Amino acid sequence: MLMWHFRLCNVQDVAVFLSITLYLCHLAEAISIYSPQRSLTRSVQDDVMFSVEFNCSGIPTIQWTFMSGAVSRAIGTWQPGVYINITVDYSSRVRLYENGSMSLSHLRLQDGGFYVVTVTDSTGSSKDAGFVLKVNEVLYEDLQYLSVAAVALAFCAGLLMLAMWLLHKACRKIRARRRKKQMPENDATELQPL
Repeated sequence: MLMWHFRLCNVQDVAVFLSITLYLCHLAEAISIYSPQRSLTRSVQDDVMFSVEFNCSGIPTIQWTFMSGAVSRAIGTWQPGVYINITVDYSSRVRLYENGSMSLSHLRLQDGGFYVVTVTDSTGSSKDAGFVLKVNEVLYEDLQYLSVAAVALAFCAGLLMLAMWLLHKACRKIRARRRKKQMPENDATELQPL
């Protein structure tokens, strides 16, 4: 009888273990996040859209977080249709969407880094997806050098045109003097009556 009781405990333990395992597998697959692009590159003053689609049972809580070398700060947390909470640092530049996506406008160099979206369901299980944003600086200095070079070239072209005009004038005067020297002088020309 003791042996039979031992076997029942093993079967019950296995059943409990399997049910817990199935439940955990169900929780792990209860949330899925999809994004078409995880690495983004934009320039300063551009806008960026972190596009996300998720599946979740129940009402999810969506949270976006920014991380870089030394900084980690929350951007916003919301439940679709229930509430939206955007931090003060991002309040004028962030727009949150029902599908979990987020847009960030007027990018700064400091916005470059790692963005994480966390979707949490009502049971407390969650899933993360990460994005890398690289923000390039618009090199106005290159445009400035280009404009200075264009002005310098235009100035040189103007000087060359002026020099050619002066040389042309000088050549015409020299030719006129040569013609004048080659013509015989008619001091003794007399007019005869008809």
